[in-house]
Amino acid sequence: MNIADRIQNLRKLKGISQEELADKIGVSRQTVSKWESEQSIPDINRVVVLSDFFEVTSDYLLKGIEGNPHESEKRLELNANIFVLIATAFNFIGLLVAIGLWYETQEPLALVAGLILMTVGCVMFGIGMIYSTQQIETAKRKFWIINIWIITFMPLSVLYNVIFTGFNAPYPVHMYSMAFPIFLLIYLVICLTVTFVKVKMIDKR
Repeated sequence: MNIADRIQNLRKLKGISQEELADKIGVSRQTVSKWESEQSIPDINRVVVLSDFFEVTSDYLLKGIEGNPHESEKRLELNANIFVLIATAFNFIGLLVAIGLWYETQEPLALVAGLILMTVGCVMFGIGMIYSTQQIETAKRKFWIINIWIITFMPLSVLYNVIFTGFNAPYPVHMYSMAFPIFLLIYLVICLTVTFVKVKMIDKR
C-alpha cells in the first residue's frame, strides 16, 4: 500500500468525498484526485495537514508506519452509522409512544413523553457525530433521509390539529377534514425535499 492508497482509505473511513476532503484541507478536488490516482503526491505541508485531519502520524501517511496501533483500533470501532441506528430507534419509539399514549389518555403528557424520547435520539446522534471517526458524512445523510419523516410528523400534526380541530394530538385526528390534504402536502413536500437533497449529495460522491 502506498501513500495514494492510504489517503483514499482514510478518506473512505471518514465517509467523505474527494470534494469534501479538498474543502477541509484547502485544495481543489482535482488535487485530491491526482493524489489518489498516483499522478502526484502531496508536499510535506499538505502531509502534515492530512495527518492532522485524519488523526494519524505523518510517518503513517508517508511510510505506512503506525504511531499507536491500539489507538487506531479504538478509532476504527467508532462508526457513525451505529449512532444513526440508535437515534432512529429513539425517534421512532418516541413517535409511537406519543401516538399510543394520546390514543389512550388524550393528555398533553403523551406529547411530552414522545418529545423527550425524540430529543434523546437527536442528542445521541449529535454525540455520535462528535466522537465517531468513520462514515460521518454518510451517517449524517442517512440520518436525515430516514428521520425527517419521523421528526416532522408530530409537530406538523399538532399544528394541524390545533388550527383545524382544536386538539393537540400527535397525529391528524380528522383525516376526513378538507384541510387534511394541505397537511399531507406540506408533510410530503418537506420530507421529499430533504430526502432528494441528501440523495443527490450521495450521488455526487
